[in-house]
Amino acid sequence: MAAAGGQEAAALAQALSRPLRSLQDPGCGRAERLRALEAVGAALRERPLSGPALQEVFGTQLVRPLSRCLAGDVTERCRELALQLLCHGLSHGDRPAEALPVLLPVLAQRLCPPQGAEPSEELRLGFVQLLGLLLQRCGAALRPYLDEVVRILQTTLLDHYAEVRRESCRCAVACAQALPEHFHMQSESLINPLMQTISHQHYRVRVDVIQATGAVIQFGNGKSVDDVLSHLAQRLFDEIPKVRHAVTAVVGEWLLHLRDRYSYFHKLIPLLLGSFSDEIPENTKLAWTYWEKIGSQWEKENEEDLKDKMDFSVAPLYYPKGVTRPGLGCRELVSRNLSKILPGLCNDITDWVESTRVKASQLLYTLLLHTEDHITQHMELLLRTLYQACLDEEKEVVKNCVKAAELIGTFVSPTVSLKLIATAFGNTPKPSNLMVLTGVIRGSAKEVLQPHLTDLGNMLSQAEVCQRSEEVFYMEQLLYCVQALIEVCQEDCKEVSLQLMEMLVAVMAIPSAEHLKEKVEETMSSLAEVQGLDSFLCLYKQHIIQLMEWVSVSCDCWTCYSPEILQFDVISTHSGPVIGEALDNFILVLKTCLQPNKDPQMRLKLFTVLSQLLQKASETVNSQGLFPSYLETVIKDILAPNLQWRAGRTAAAIRATAVSCLWALIHCEMLSPEEVLKVKDGLMPEIIAAIDEDSKITRMMACRIVGVLLKVCGKQFDEDNFTKTYTEVLKRLDDASCDVRLAAAHTLSNWFKCVRDTDVKSAMESHVEFLYQELLIYLDDQDQNTQDAVLEVLKEGSVLYPDVLVREIEGVVHKHRTPVYCNQLLHHIQAARDS
Repeated sequence: MAAAGGQEAAALAQALSRPLRSLQDPGCGRAERLRALEAVGAALRERPLSGPALQEVFGTQLVRPLSRCLAGDVTERCRELALQLLCHGLSHGDRPAEALPVLLPVLAQRLCPPQGAEPSEELRLGFVQLLGLLLQRCGAALRPYLDEVVRILQTTLLDHYAEVRRESCRCAVACAQALPEHFHMQSESLINPLMQTISHQHYRVRVDVIQATGAVIQFGNGKSVDDVLSHLAQRLFDEIPKVRHAVTAVVGEWLLHLRDRYSYFHKLIPLLLGSFSDEIPENTKLAWTYWEKIGSQWEKENEEDLKDKMDFSVAPLYYPKGVTRPGLGCRELVSRNLSKILPGLCNDITDWVESTRVKASQLLYTLLLHTEDHITQHMELLLRTLYQACLDEEKEVVKNCVKAAELIGTFVSPTVSLKLIATAFGNTPKPSNLMVLTGVIRGSAKEVLQPHLTDLGNMLSQAEVCQRSEEVFYMEQLLYCVQALIEVCQEDCKEVSLQLMEMLVAVMAIPSAEHLKEKVEETMSSLAEVQGLDSFLCLYKQHIIQLMEWVSVSCDCWTCYSPEILQFDVISTHSGPVIGEALDNFILVLKTCLQPNKDPQMRLKLFTVLSQLLQKASETVNSQGLFPSYLETVIKDILAPNLQWRAGRTAAAIRATAVSCLWALIHCEMLSPEEVLKVKDGLMPEIIAAIDEDSKITRMMACRIVGVLLKVCGKQFDEDNFTKTYTEVLKRLDDASCDVRLAAAHTLSNWFKCVRDTDVKSAMESHVEFLYQELLIYLDDQDQNTQDAVLEVLKEGSVLYPDVLVREIEGVVHKHRTPVYCNQLLHHIQAARDS
């Protein structure tokens, strides 16, 4: 066999002698060199040899001429053929290491500065592939040439051709694995070019660089971890899942196998746990798989230290639903390193880059899930961070931070957490304080929270908290906090039911929070339900007196800006029929705040509330039938003083609402004739004056009120009262509003009835005659409804002095554009006489 191999080698050597002479001839031309190389390749293909035989020919005759061609031939095709022949020889020969002294200097010459000037991208790729082949075949034999290999890789890792970079990364991995005992002396030299390439635009290059970095540090100098961490962390934000997958795998391997891994746990754990929230399930699964292995390995390595915890470990009584509890090793690893991780993480969670904040908030949740009750020692820093992060514009950050707050509620004793949170509320509370508190409440167990429920209710119902701001977002968070308390504590909320109602009233009272009112009602219904009550009206019934006392404590000092006014409005109007049970407090507030010397805008708001209630008195203030006993106070002490004329638009608006309230009282017939008689003298002058107000509605209602007063107590009027009344009402027949004119006509009808039935009839003859004359003019009014109304008034008045009226009609009938009304009136008078 050996003899046969030798003969084949001799035959091949003879076949190669001629083309090799051409290659070694300095005067050989390009075409001749090309033919010679092709002839060498043909000879090798025609005479395939065994490894030893090929090595004998390759090592003695081919390596040097091919290397010279590779190094200095100006023809790209010649260099390409020489490269192919060298790769063939190294792949099939059995002693490729013998070629290292010749080949490595050539590769360095063609690839490294300052001589490195291989212009062809494909050939540069081929050279690096040749280097990879040498690393694969030669292994430890490359130790003397390690410096040269690293120098080549430093250059090729930064090559402009992406495939050269990828192949260089593979060579770096092969070099690290081939020379593990010596590679650490040179590994740091590769870190800088690798980090320059890690952000390459081609994702496959990025993946290869990450894998190469893992191997270089794994088999090299562990101190380089610090140099690459920030770059790897940045790749966790890469949009390509395979890149993130590579980072997860590399970090996982380091945590399992890196020699100095204990020194870098606090730096590497955040990178691996950051992949738990990856959007690709495969990446998440990979991270969990590595993490479980890491935890188990660490647990075994520290078994003696963890013996007590392993033997006597007790699972927490309360744990988040649907979440798998990490193993003991994983929990201990995080707990022991959290103090080093947390400061940097808290800084990242407020970073200016949105993606960094999101990733940091996701990691915070994962860390706290592992830390469990060890969270307690980090509470101050955690709460400060959460307060700031919960105000983030990015919803995902806020969501993760609230979830983290829920873990605080689950694992930290309320004695600690609520005390620290209460300190923040002692200053100026922010929406984020409420958001964190809501999360803590939602994460807490009912039994754990119950002893602190009263303190919580008292803290949140303080004016400094529930009345601090009219900002909708703040009040919305307060509402969510109440909802969390009801949801968690259920029937225990009965002991803080009043405080919760105060908060809900405060939320509903915000003028710009219309969209929250439905949510507040739902929350009130939930609060009623957990207490076994039928509806939120039962809650009002349970607390109406206390709520009225709560809101009216400072009513003497209210201004139009006082939040208590809006809360008073909510309690009065939203409680429906229940307000009828708290009339003492209700009327006292009105009497105190509706005095003429109080803030006009405030009075206007309160009169609006009263007007709304009086429009449905039987369903609100008079639901218990008790309101009539307060009527004298309402009219004399509240309405009458505010009907007096004062300059200004606000004063006019107040008079308008006061008139509206008075009309509501009269219209719903709560004012009995006896009550009307009692207040007539005080009200009549003010109502007569209101007939001349700027507001159309006020004028119309004033006319109607005068009509009712005439109807009820007209017999008590003297000549002066009758004269003043008809004089002002008659002017309203010229009013621009048709409704006012009709109301005035109806009032004059009542006036005629009263005069007819009183003792002053004879004294009023001249006034009646004057009134006939004026009314006849309005029979020519352009509005037919007004004409019809005036006709009815004259028919009513004709009973007093028909002869006088006939005389007046006959004197003006020829002047009328529509004498038909005059004729109808004459027929009516004649019919009355005949009857």
